[in-house]
Amino acid sequence: MNRLSASRLLEVWEQGLSATPVERALLLLIANHEGESWDALSRLSIGKRDARLLKMRAEAFGSRLQAVCDCPQCGETVEMSFEAGDVLVDMPEAEDGSLNLSTGNYNVHFRLPDSRDLAAAVGAGDRFLAARRLLHRCIIEARQDDEIIPSDALPPNVLDAVAQRIAAIDAQSNIEFEMTCPACSSTWVSPFDIGAFFWMEISAWAKRMLHDVHTLACTYGWSEAEILALSPARRQAYLEMVSG
Repeated sequence: MNRLSASRLLEVWEQGLSATPVERALLLLIANHEGESWDALSRLSIGKRDARLLKMRAEAFGSRLQAVCDCPQCGETVEMSFEAGDVLVDMPEAEDGSLNLSTGNYNVHFRLPDSRDLAAAVGAGDRFLAARRLLHRCIIEARQDDEIIPSDALPPNVLDAVAQRIAAIDAQSNIEFEMTCPACSSTWVSPFDIGAFFWMEISAWAKRMLHDVHTLACTYGWSEAEILALSPARRQAYLEMVSG
């Protein structure tokens, strides 16, 4: 993994402006893992993808994460702060590839969902249909009494069992926080999407950085490349001198 320079991070931000959330996550990964292809990274399980994004975020902005969400009951903004290591799950490498689940007279071979599956599920409509489409894509083979059957012929309880097994194995893809509103004491579970969170931070950082480049370029006549090549400490020192 390589620490991204300011100029490279700006390039990724620009490329991602017109990209989908799934594509943005992959753009970040390929920028930080240049020896790996887009196809290889898109085949990582969502949990392993998110683990890489979490480590990458810690490299870029530090290990401390601060997030906010709105209380679904009263709308109060609730803040939370945690370390990247607090939500980093240790997932065994051996769980890659084909997995198996047997229940009753059904036997299902399946794999963990990846970015290709997320992209395909986006256009399904509501969240239930999207989750079902993603799950069916992950089923390699289904059998009832040793006879191969289509995945849509599996009963709901078997599909639910497969979904629960995937969630347990690929736990990094399902990070949730138990929240309590300080205003109304309402409690709820809030999912944490490192891809969306990291991209939101990058967007805010990019806008600040471009403003700083504009300020220093107007003051000293330096090019964008020269300004971005400065260390953060030196760049900040010049900005403080400009502002007086």
